[in-house]
Formats: sequence, C-alpha cells, structure tokens
Amino acid sequence: MFTNSQRQEERTGKYGTQRVEYLQELVTQFQNASSEETKEKIVANLANFAYDPYNYTFLRQLNVIELFLDCITEPNEKLVEFGIGGICNACADTANAALVTQNDGIPLVIQCLSSPVRNTVNYALGALYYLCNASNKKEILKPEVIDAIKSYAAAGEVSTSFSNLAQAFLDKHV
Repeated sequence: MFTNSQRQEERTGKYGTQRVEYLQELVTQFQNASSEETKEKIVANLANFAYDPYNYTFLRQLNVIELFLDCITEPNEKLVEFGIGGICNACADTANAALVTQNDGIPLVIQCLSSPVRNTVNYALGALYYLCNASNKKEILKPEVIDAIKSYAAAGEVSTSFSNLAQAFLDKHV
C-alpha cells in the first residue's frame, strides 16, 4: 500500500517517470484543463496519491495541498468532494495539516460539513479529526461545528461511517 524509494524504483523501472515528475504532469494538466470532467479526474487522481506518506514532500513541493483547497471553493461538487478527499488523505501528516491551517483552510473544511454529498461530509469529518490541535481548537470547536458533528454522531441508523467518524472526533477533541 505505501511506497518507499526502493519500491518506487522497482515499479517504474530504469526509464520510468519519477513520482515527482508524474505529479507535476498532473498539476500542469489540471492548470491547463478547460473541461470540468478532466479537472475532476485529475483531482481525484491527485487525492489518491495524497494518502501515501511517500508523496507528502512532493505534494507540498508542487502546492497540491493549495490546489485541493482551491477545489473546495469551486461550485462543482465533484471538485469539492475530491479536493476535501485529498486534504483528508494528506492531513494525517502534521506538515500537511499545518499547510491547510496556514492557508486558511479550516473554514473551508468546516463548510464541507454541510455539503449534500455524503463523501464530502465524511472527508471533512476525517480532515477535522486530524487538523484539530491545541493551536486551532478554538477555530474548530465552535458550538455550531460541535452541534453538526454531534448530529452526525447520532445518525447511526442513517450512516454508520458518519456516526463512527463523528463519535471518534468527539471522543478525541471534545
């Protein structure tokens, strides 16, 4: 599941594209894309790379965390979903979480809690679980945010994943 330099070399071969180069290609394709569908596919692909610690340095180097944050501000629900998914995957790493915080991403993540898209809400709950720490608890643990998370925790019959993730957040941070 997770990659290291040796495994990456084995997978790409002697003449394969290096990971950072491939990620740079994706970022460039996203920036040049005019089709919403193309952008959605690229951001989904980048979000899949965001779960692997091997890629964290590359994602920061290429400003992919910022790209994910930009996607959350789009009217396109798929871009929002994949953007918050990428943030959720990446912010298990404290350096990535710090980037989200430094780039005023917490209000954007909180806003995703009210999305009509289930995956978006799930990713937002996961991201907040990792983002919440002593330096930003006041920003995250506002009464309206806690109320929303409590409502998801109580919604076990509607969605077990919402309920479990929300309860884990409450258990750890409230």
